[in-house]
Amino acid sequence: MQILLGDSNAKVGRENGFKPTIGQESLHHDSNDNGVRLVNFATSQNLVFKSTMFPHRNIHKYTWTSPDDKTHNQIDHVLRDRRWHLSVPDVRCFRGAEWDTDHYLVIAKVREKLALGKQAAQRLGRQSIRLRLKTGLQIWRNRMMTRT
Repeated sequence: MQILLGDSNAKVGRENGFKPTIGQESLHHDSNDNGVRLVNFATSQNLVFKSTMFPHRNIHKYTWTSPDDKTHNQIDHVLRDRRWHLSVPDVRCFRGAEWDTDHYLVIAKVREKLALGKQAAQRLGRQSIRLRLKTGLQIWRNRMMTRT
């Protein structure tokens, strides 16, 4: 399982050659140098951009705002192994999280199935086990609730 997350300062555009890797929902029309480098890296490692695959409003796509609030960019990306790319059903940004940064909180929903060993399955009576991971948004909400 490979998931690559990060602030890559890469603007990924909607160029036709990149569509199998980045999808059609990028905020930008043209890529910058870092964007081309990241797309080439993703292609060589068999990764796809999940942050540019989903049709959200632009306000939920941009991940960085300039200090003068006039420039918005989508430069933080989530990449997933092409084989398991369907396990990420949504990626979007949340502007309400107050951190000491000019970037917005990027949330990726991930669905994974965990396999149990034979002995563990017998011990649990072959019941299915569900694992629920707290996302960054849930942790943030819990912190905000405890502050008041």
